[in-house]
Amino acid sequence: MTYKETIQYLYDSVPMFQNLGAGAYKEGLSTTHCLDEYFQHPHRRFKTIHVAGTNGKGSVSHTLAAILQSEGYRVGLYTSPHLVDFRERIRVNGEMVNEQYVVDFVEQYRPVFEPLRPSFFELATAMAFKYFADQKVDIAVIEVGLGGRLDCTNIITPELAVITNISLDHTQFLGDSVEKIAAEKAGIIKPHVPVVIGECVGTPTVRAVFETKAKEQGAPIFLAEQEVHPQREFELKGCYQECNARTIQSAVSHLPFCVSDEAIADGMAHVCQLTGLMGRWQQTETSPRVICDTGHNSGGWEYLGRQLAEIPDLRMVVGMVSDKDVRHVLGLMPRHAHYFFTSASVTRAMPADEFATFAREAGLEGEVYPDVKTAVDAARRTADASTTIFVGGSTFIVADYLATRQ
Repeated sequence: MTYKETIQYLYDSVPMFQNLGAGAYKEGLSTTHCLDEYFQHPHRRFKTIHVAGTNGKGSVSHTLAAILQSEGYRVGLYTSPHLVDFRERIRVNGEMVNEQYVVDFVEQYRPVFEPLRPSFFELATAMAFKYFADQKVDIAVIEVGLGGRLDCTNIITPELAVITNISLDHTQFLGDSVEKIAAEKAGIIKPHVPVVIGECVGTPTVRAVFETKAKEQGAPIFLAEQEVHPQREFELKGCYQECNARTIQSAVSHLPFCVSDEAIADGMAHVCQLTGLMGRWQQTETSPRVICDTGHNSGGWEYLGRQLAEIPDLRMVVGMVSDKDVRHVLGLMPRHAHYFFTSASVTRAMPADEFATFAREAGLEGEVYPDVKTAVDAARRTADASTTIFVGGSTFIVADYLATRQ
């Protein structure tokens, strides 16, 4: 098979949460343990950092990887979802896994995994761990896919666990309160492994969940909000990144090995260049200015909404998936903008006309477009050099937009 054929085979043969949502979700770790045993536990051959949280875990994971690269380590990075190419999920020192490795992995191990019927994420995780072992990485930063306790990345015993924050998202899987969601994410806390919590001081019940779990596990717990670290230049410019920057510096300070100030500064200042991070308040064009951001839930839009409200001449190309709290997010979007409602090219996407109906009920005005490219082109036609066009509302809206730029 070619690489393109291999990826299509994966999309067609194993359930993919990115497209199907609940239909692709597999609770439990039995399949993961079977794959891990077959590959002889590759994750035990390198050190790891485990990153969970409702928002910010991608930015934190990429930046930690960038800092460790700057220190001179050979660093694996496993994140999800991808935006344009599956290989974005699996990187070593910023370089995506090569196409031939993906093809060879699928062709060689199909007789092993097909009877197990793994999910897309279970198979991708097994591939990532094996690749990192094959590449002899020193350390890998592993982003949790969903939740924590039952996420298939949770077979690792890391050097450090990080939980960025908690807000309501994926409630159909993780629970209908922030305390229940916190309990799921606290499942990554391992015996005697230090854990950094990015944000929880303002929610005492969530803080109690983490502190109780850490005490049960004998794990040292550190609250990033209560620590003081130097102000540093951070390449990622969304206002929500202030919290992430604090979490990152706290995490680095509690690693069981030293990282220099120079490496911290270099990694934070060049994270996109070093790791290929995309879609975080990313400016892709200048006249008109086009910015895309993968913020897709209420926690993310608490920040995005405030930042966008300060931009006077604003066009919004937006869409969402059907399993999000659409009404709440729409209530956080700026009222003064003109909207271009659209739909991403994934099965979970909410139809554009349905999304527009909810948006108009929330007081947002605009027109409906059948796909992201058409919507962005329409926004450009109404813009001038002083206009900002924002593309987002869903990770998959950003993915479709970035794919048109390849």
